Amino acid sequence: MGETNINKDEKEKNQNIKIIKNVLIIMVIPVIFYVLYLLPFIFVPLFSAVFLAILFTPLMRWFKRKKVHKIIALGAVILIILSFFKIGSELVGLSSREIMASDTDLLFEKMETKLLDVIEYSESTFGFQADSTKTNLAVVSDSIGNNQIAADTSGFFSQEKIHNLFQSNQDPGVLLGYFGGTLNVIQKFITQVLMMFFFLLLFLSGSVDMERLMNSTVVRQRSVSIKAMLKIEKSIVKFIKVKFMLSAATGVGFTIACYAMGVSFPIFWGLFAFAINFVQMVGSVIAVILCGLFALAEIDSTGSLMVFWLVITGVEVLFGGILEPIFMGKTFKINTVTVLVMLMLWGYIWGIPGLIMSIPITVIFKIILEQNPKTAGIAKVLS
Repeated sequence: MGETNINKDEKEKNQNIKIIKNVLIIMVIPVIFYVLYLLPFIFVPLFSAVFLAILFTPLMRWFKRKKVHKIIALGAVILIILSFFKIGSELVGLSSREIMASDTDLLFEKMETKLLDVIEYSESTFGFQADSTKTNLAVVSDSIGNNQIAADTSGFFSQEKIHNLFQSNQDPGVLLGYFGGTLNVIQKFITQVLMMFFFLLLFLSGSVDMERLMNSTVVRQRSVSIKAMLKIEKSIVKFIKVKFMLSAATGVGFTIACYAMGVSFPIFWGLFAFAINFVQMVGSVIAVILCGLFALAEIDSTGSLMVFWLVITGVEVLFGGILEPIFMGKTFKINTVTVLVMLMLWGYIWGIPGLIMSIPITVIFKIILEQNPKTAGIAKVLS
């Protein structure tokens, strides 16, 4: 009888401990996300370095089999990464020279004319009055001060405001503000790249052993942790390779389409489509919309414009909607709802870097959850 009571007490104690653990986990998760939100300047380079380390781990393993010294192997990896940066900077420079060599004044004039035509068509079709500047000025013409205020708060789509939007002789103070903001962004970017290289060297040199870290924190069995790390490595490497190749093919498709249809800045639009295609689902839509709207100002024929829109949409559908799922196969089996939720979550936490890294992060979490029978059900929900 006494043993039965002791067993009941132990069961109740274990149940209470389990409940307390679950409550603590539920309380800790929001705190973790809040810390990630507060410290993006640390965690964005850290997570970027993790993905790069996973990508180059097979190469480091190959160097080790060939008995190449670790310092030489690290130097080779850094040289490969710097080569990609060099190629990217050359393409950006080529795009910049392409833009600088064009007649931007004529282009802005054409865009202004097309935009005004669209607004006039919308006015006649939907019956709203976009240009309220003259009405506002006439009502308050007795006061200079009020008159100025009315001019500033006139219709957003007024002809005067649209004309000022495309003026090349902007206020130097405004241009200086833009320039200062650009310098600030460049400074932050360089700082984060240097931090990323620092973390990457730590990971690749073995100073931070991710497999041992997982074994001590998430998965207790060494064999299971090794299996999980190999699966994560295979998934991330496959994702980066496939995404890079298909994004590059998408950029080439946009460039060729712009060249063929006479749309300005084809190299820029190719680079833009390549870069934004790393944002899952949303990026392809943004690339098609922005490039299509820009082509509206340069392609006069409605038929040619429709052909251009169909071509760039077809490029996105071919590489993003057809080939990407085929090449990924079952490796990245995540449902659409999960993708959208993760995009919104990580986009809110880290902005554009979060949008780019959201899917790889989700896949890592999914693989980790699959290793524990208690959390395997959550992994199935994500699939």
